[in-house]
Amino acid sequence: MSSTKLKPANIVSLDASKLTGVMPAISGANLTGVAPFTVSASDPAINTNPSGGLGTLWMNSTSGETYILTDATAGANVWTNVGDGDGDVAPYSFQGTVSGYRSGGESPTKVNIIDKYSFTTDGNATDVGDLAAALVFASGQTSETHGYTSGGHLGPPTNVIQKFSFSVNGNATDVGDLTAARGYSAGQSSSTHGYTSGANPESSPAAVIIDKFTFASNNNATDVGDLTVGLSSSTGQSSSTHGYHTNGTTGTRVTTVQKFAFASDGNASNVGNTTSAASYSAGISSATHGYTAGGNTPTPVNIIDRFAFASDGTAADVGDMTGAKEGVDGTSSTTEGYIHGGYLSGSYLNVIEKFTYAASANATDVGDLTSGSYGGAGTQV
Repeated sequence: MSSTKLKPANIVSLDASKLTGVMPAISGANLTGVAPFTVSASDPAINTNPSGGLGTLWMNSTSGETYILTDATAGANVWTNVGDGDGDVAPYSFQGTVSGYRSGGESPTKVNIIDKYSFTTDGNATDVGDLAAALVFASGQTSETHGYTSGGHLGPPTNVIQKFSFSVNGNATDVGDLTAARGYSAGQSSSTHGYTSGANPESSPAAVIIDKFTFASNNNATDVGDLTVGLSSSTGQSSSTHGYHTNGTTGTRVTTVQKFAFASDGNASNVGNTTSAASYSAGISSATHGYTAGGNTPTPVNIIDRFAFASDGTAADVGDMTGAKEGVDGTSSTTEGYIHGGYLSGSYLNVIEKFTYAASANATDVGDLTSGSYGGAGTQV
């Protein structure tokens, strides 16, 4: 009896009802174009480094949130939320992408206003809440979810730390105390803590204290180090690893740039100088540089200075504000620096202006605060 080997070409159709038994396991080793997929009861973290690399999918089986790895940098990964939910998993950034805030100030009476303006569209600010008390010359700090003001002057100096929500417009609440009552201090922020450095405590020479308070819970600050010299009316900048304290006065205005580490408590060190000895300047931070803008030398100036975070050294003059003024405040987006408010020749100013980080250029007027004031605190989200 002869037989013919069955070839795929001879198969015209198969009746599914005639198929019985168990198909053998088939390896997927040769499949291409299929992204790795992880199912977990929790979200990925920035230090979740999957073997599949860029494009890895991650599903949280508890919340239903789904993420894709869009930046595969070991220990600093970015997981973008691609589901119906919101909120990406990414390294902390001091810079904001949504809004800048001005809280408090003087115009000429002290105010408790919290103003908010957009980083995505030029325009005027809106009043979105109140501080617990009207004050001037507080320092500002920024967490991922809240803006903070610490210290300041109600008349006498205060030690109160206040915070307000970025997600819901509303009033600030008292969440702790600095180690001493003081204003005219500089503010800095790490991913986990706020810092208040220097100040004028009114009853003694300018303070050298560096205070630190946690964002995770409402608590009092602790003294974690000293500046190289006591300074008041200074401004602050923040890199991903260090806080900076720039300019100010000991009685004599200085150009000093000081920095201190976030990773371990300790004293600051002098690492450079700005181009002009000024007080009452605005502090702004890009991812790579710190900026000081304006101030009193003792005459008001319009200078925008820039210094590098990666290497210690002297700042360079990279542009001008729309006009000379003092008592200005700063906020930081990912691409541009913002300066608002200020004081000049008896007038309290309401201008919001911005300049780009990408190129040395002058600032442009992009909107107005709800009221003219100087000596407020700046934060951003």
